[in-house]
Amino acid sequence: MPKLAANLSMLFTEVDFLDRFDAAAKAGFKGVEYLFPYAFPVNDIKTRLDANGLTQVLFNLPAGNWDGGERGIACHPDRVEEFRAGVDQAIAYAKVLGNSQVNCLAGIQPAGVSYEEAEATFVANLKFAVDKLEAAGIKLVMEAINTLDIPGFFLNNTKQAQAIREKVGSANLYLQYDIYHMQIMEGDLARTVKNNLANINHVQLADNPGRHEPGTGEINYAFLFKYLDEVGYEGWIGCEYKPATTTEAGLGWLQQYNLH
Repeated sequence: MPKLAANLSMLFTEVDFLDRFDAAAKAGFKGVEYLFPYAFPVNDIKTRLDANGLTQVLFNLPAGNWDGGERGIACHPDRVEEFRAGVDQAIAYAKVLGNSQVNCLAGIQPAGVSYEEAEATFVANLKFAVDKLEAAGIKLVMEAINTLDIPGFFLNNTKQAQAIREKVGSANLYLQYDIYHMQIMEGDLARTVKNNLANINHVQLADNPGRHEPGTGEINYAFLFKYLDEVGYEGWIGCEYKPATTTEAGLGWLQQYNLH
């Protein structure tokens, strides 16, 4: 049975962020993930995790001015020092919160920067991050994101991610496979997961179109959940979807797919 983590940046948003840990546990989730922890004192988050018996599964490296529209800075040649400082900040949080992996968002390719320069920057930043994280006992994953929701996002398919992983050359760098994003960008979900399973350390879900809960769109989640078990995926699946109505009203899919 898949291990499901509630994405607190998208679920239970009816309550304040720290109260979402309580809501996730009450709904039956055993793990949580979210975009960023950095706006909150790390010990406040740790207290909520411990009080609810939750596993901290994943968060992202600092990704620039998110509210201003930035979606990562790892491919930005003029932001290398900022990226490196963010790696240290993420390690400090991860050590307290107990999560064994963090995600790197490549970001939108900057205007005036060629693909080759953006890729070289991204690879160099990944090499820096993956070594520091490995020394701290933390894995690094990187996420491909569709270019309809985020036009210009640099890392946008599995083949590209695997090619970059080879250039980085570290066994501590993995893929985060987001079913929703990759349904849009490449399809052939089952075969792609199976062929790249050795390098996938985290999976996320949402249905398409709409990015709502499983069962609201075209993706055959009844098949995919069984398939992930059959091919031997043992990691977490982050529920990173936008509830069609409210979070509570949309949790029926857990029973529908016999996951609760």
